[in-house]
Amino acid sequence: MKKGEVTAFLSLIFILLVAFIGGIMESASVQMAKNYRRTDMNRAMEAVFAEYQKELLEEYDIFSLDGTYESGKYAEKMIKQRLAFFGAGSMENRIRKIQFLTDNGAEAFYEQVEYFMQHKYGKNHLKDKLPMADTWKDREEKIESFKEKSRKKAAELEGLLREARGELPGQDNPIAYVSQLKSRPLLELVMPGNRRESNMKLNLNETLAIRSKNRGYGNFTSTAAGGGRLSWLVFGEYLLEHFSTAVDTGMKGVLDYELEYIYAGKGSDRENLEEVAKKLLAMRFASNYRFLQSSSSKRLEAEELAEALCAQAELTELAGVSAQVILSSWAYGESVVDLRALLNGSRVPLAKTEESWQLSISGLMKLGEGGNINDGRDCKDGLPYEEYLRMLLFQEKRERVGMRTLDVIEQNLRKVHGAKFFKADCCISKIEIKSTVRLRREITYRFQTYYGYN
Repeated sequence: MKKGEVTAFLSLIFILLVAFIGGIMESASVQMAKNYRRTDMNRAMEAVFAEYQKELLEEYDIFSLDGTYESGKYAEKMIKQRLAFFGAGSMENRIRKIQFLTDNGAEAFYEQVEYFMQHKYGKNHLKDKLPMADTWKDREEKIESFKEKSRKKAAELEGLLREARGELPGQDNPIAYVSQLKSRPLLELVMPGNRRESNMKLNLNETLAIRSKNRGYGNFTSTAAGGGRLSWLVFGEYLLEHFSTAVDTGMKGVLDYELEYIYAGKGSDRENLEEVAKKLLAMRFASNYRFLQSSSSKRLEAEELAEALCAQAELTELAGVSAQVILSSWAYGESVVDLRALLNGSRVPLAKTEESWQLSISGLMKLGEGGNINDGRDCKDGLPYEEYLRMLLFQEKRERVGMRTLDVIEQNLRKVHGAKFFKADCCISKIEIKSTVRLRREITYRFQTYYGYN
């Protein structure tokens, strides 16, 4: 190869090398510019989400960004303005996905609660209650069967008496006496003597189930446990820690009986407590009626009384069915005493024994006499009112409980804690933004940024 050819060859190699190095430097420069823009956006997102709603965190341990920025009116442009303020103003930002606390049946709210409770207690908290949850479900399924059995026996006795054109004597007759008790307002029977009912009310037109809601869009992958029994128990624990009940009204809010509203969803404390009382009465009745059926001594008492009443009415053939209705009436009276004990802060066992049974047949005939009803006694092996509420909530639909919980939070923050602008359906939990930025020489970079409280 001649000298000139060598020189030309080396020159070409040098030019290619310079071009290669230049390309690498250009690529690195562009990549660095992309990294800078991503860093700008990440920093801006973190700064925006650092402006979380402080009253929500302080009172209920939930992180969320107020999408109204204390104006009470949600607008996406306010989020973009805050992003620009914190350094993302050199790019065009479009919200691709956004999730509010109320979206998908309060999914983001449940996730937040689960993360908080796991951080506070650990993942295995309440695991020992899982077998108990199965028991709750089993009892719930049997309540209606026991109620139906009781109704059939009462209807059978009524039909037989009608056919015989007779009636049982009214004196010392627990069937007639309990029938009169049932005609009285339930709360009048079950409220302890030293307690007064709350008259607090909630405007249902302001609740999330009725008013129009702001809704997010786009799907986010949930990273929580996903609504299993354990997570549902954990959520119940959160409710017991953060909301008041008819027994413990230390936390003053728009309602005195907050957990009762979360279960029943009625507009007043009285209505919500009445719904809870009806359900607990049915639960206790099923348990007490089952115990009476298994107690030979108490069945014997009921049979002897039924025979005496039927003998007076000259209807001895009705003694068998009358004894069953007496047992049903007795179970009802015991259930009233159980509810009074629970609302008085005492504990009541799920299943009664001879030792824990409280009401005699003679005591049944004095129940409510002169306005005086036995407040029951505390059983150290029993469960308090809050645990019975936990059972009821465990059987309720997840979406209803979540939205009603957010109702209570929203109303309390607005009317008690001074955050008049607060709306749960404007509280942002997760967001994904698509950004477009021009780097240089017509080079456009598009990327997505996600941020969520988890």
